[in-house]
Amino acid sequence: MSDISLGEAARGLGVSVDTLRRWDAAGKLRTVRDERNRRRVPAEEIERLSGHIERHRTGDALSARNRFPGVVRSVEVDGVMALVEIEAGPHRITAAITRDAVDELGLAEGVEATAAVKATSVMIERGGR
Repeated sequence: MSDISLGEAARGLGVSVDTLRRWDAAGKLRTVRDERNRRRVPAEEIERLSGHIERHRTGDALSARNRFPGVVRSVEVDGVMALVEIEAGPHRITAAITRDAVDELGLAEGVEATAAVKATSVMIERGGR
């Protein structure tokens, strides 16, 4: 198996190049260096990681790279707004979204959903569809 560029690996895994650099620094990803000192990712690393990364399942394009799949633990609706708390592994993420979004996504306690974090915004998508 051959080594691929960081960009190719990022595209194959559906993450950013910066994410791969952080994983490399943290020891979560094994890379090698080529003769020009560029990081290369062994194909077996892509295979190893591909089973551990949750992919965007709706088929819709979304630019947010930081996804936290989990289960809705609470939905508090007040007027036109709602607070949705998702338990995603060791993380608890709360998003302020519209009441209409809660209704359209069918969000309720126990429903699978993914918090997609981009900058200071948290977006919610319903899981398991």
